[in-house]
Amino acid sequence: MTGWETLLYKEVLRFWKVAFQTVAAPVLTALLYLLIFGHVLEGHVKVYDRIEYTAFLVPGLVMMSVLQNAFANSSSSLIQSKIMGNLVFVLVTPLSHWSWFVAYVGSSMVRGLAVGLGVLFVTVWFTPLGFAAPLWILVFAVLGAGMLGALGLVAGLWAEKFDQMAAFQNFVIVPMTFLSGVFYSIHSLPAFWQGVSHLNPFFYMIDGFRYGFFGVSDVSPWLSLGVVGTAMLVVGGVAVHLLRIGYKIRG
Repeated sequence: MTGWETLLYKEVLRFWKVAFQTVAAPVLTALLYLLIFGHVLEGHVKVYDRIEYTAFLVPGLVMMSVLQNAFANSSSSLIQSKIMGNLVFVLVTPLSHWSWFVAYVGSSMVRGLAVGLGVLFVTVWFTPLGFAAPLWILVFAVLGAGMLGALGLVAGLWAEKFDQMAAFQNFVIVPMTFLSGVFYSIHSLPAFWQGVSHLNPFFYMIDGFRYGFFGVSDVSPWLSLGVVGTAMLVVGGVAVHLLRIGYKIRG
C-alpha cells in the first residue's frame, strides 16, 4: 500500500473494530425515530400530497445518519489521537496534507455510507419506497458524507479537548441536522422559518437526497447540487489548508 492507502485502511479499521458501537447503534437509533415519529404522525402530517409520512421520513433518517456518522468519524479520530498522544506516529511519516485529507475524509465517507445503508435496509421494510432518480441518491449521499467528513476534520483540528468537540457537535451539527427537514417539509413552516431553512446547507443535502426517491422536493435538485457542491469545496478547502499549515498538530 501507499502512504495514504495505509492511513485510510487504519482509519476504516479503527471504526470497524467497534462496529457494534459505530455502525449498529446509529442504525438502531434511526429505527427508533422511525417507529416513534412514524406511528405518532402518520395520518396527521401531509407531505407532497401522494406520499405517506413514514415513506417521507425514511430518506431523511438515512441522510441524517450518513451526515452525523461521517462527521463523528473524522472528528473523534483526530481528537482522540491528539489527547492520547499517538498522533505523533502519523506526523513523523512523510505523508502530505492531501494524504491526510483523503484518508480521514475517505474513511468518514465509508462509515457514513455504511450506516446509511444499514438504516435504509432496516427501515425500508416498514414502508414501500420508490427510486425515481437513483443517481441523485448516490450523488447527494457521497457529497454529504464527504462534506461532513471534511467538517469533522476541521472540528477535530480545532478542538483540544472532548468538551469542545461535544460543544461543536451539540450546538452546530445536531441543530443543523434536525432543522434541515428530516422530519417535515419546509413548506409546512411559516414564511420566516422557510427563509431560515434555505440558509442551512444540510437542508439541501436532505432535500436533494429525498428527490432521488420520490422525484419531488421542496427546491430544485440542481439548486441543491450547486449549494452542496459549493459547501463541499469551501469546507474541503479549509480542511486542506489547516492540514497544510499543521494547525494545532505541529509545534
